[in-house]
Amino acid sequence: MQEKYTVEDLLHLMAQLRNPEGGCPWDLKQSFASIVPSTIEEAYEVAEAIEQEDFGHLNEELGDLLFQVIFYAQLGREQGHFDFSGIVDTLVRKLLRRHPHVFPSGQLYGDNRGEAIDEARVKQNWETIKEAERGAKGEPRALDGVALGLPGLTRAAKLQKRAARVGFDWPTVDGVLVKIEEEIAELREAIAAGDSDHMREELGDLLFSCVNAARHLKVDPESALRDCNRKFERRFNTVEAALGAEGRKPADASLEELDRLWERAKSAEPR
Repeated sequence: MQEKYTVEDLLHLMAQLRNPEGGCPWDLKQSFASIVPSTIEEAYEVAEAIEQEDFGHLNEELGDLLFQVIFYAQLGREQGHFDFSGIVDTLVRKLLRRHPHVFPSGQLYGDNRGEAIDEARVKQNWETIKEAERGAKGEPRALDGVALGLPGLTRAAKLQKRAARVGFDWPTVDGVLVKIEEEIAELREAIAAGDSDHMREELGDLLFSCVNAARHLKVDPESALRDCNRKFERRFNTVEAALGAEGRKPADASLEELDRLWERAKSAEPR
């Protein structure tokens, strides 16, 4: 019986896929840029499996995400930028550096009886070390280094967190809620004026303020919206099923009937 394959086997497989002689035509055509969409998709599929507690599927999805790393490592090796061992080395060194309470010697093995600290201190130290690393990379400004490719809600939260660390923040969530009400009023004004560019801007301000509220409440806005999407989908499917039992579709029902069915679906869910 075949023993379990290893990371070395996976690296060998990737090299064969990219082998100009007998490799896979699709894999040979790919570049760093071309596989980015797949990487993002695989990361979301991992998140979905975790949120649904589908751990059997999670095993497969984590493998798909790992394959993305292996693919980038192969491209990096071919172009002389880095290889998989370099990725691992950089990661281990960074984690050692960011966990001085666990690895006070800065070494992976040996005597590492570190300082006993609580979670809050761990987070504080982590951010201090990351800030020093950004400075060493030539990123002296508070908002430098927040990736442009992040989903909008996630990037907004990170930008706000960075600004808050230097004192630019509401002291409580109450101020944020007042700001949300102000942004709604400004959006109403833009709608009344029929100014589409202004509507877009004010809607963006409103979303940004909602993310700020989520941050103050220690809620991940991206996860909260995904949960809301699933809830909407579940309830709408219930509405559609109720109409389907009568041989009808949502387009055949009035808005008032759809709303009644929606409220029925909502009330049927466990509280």
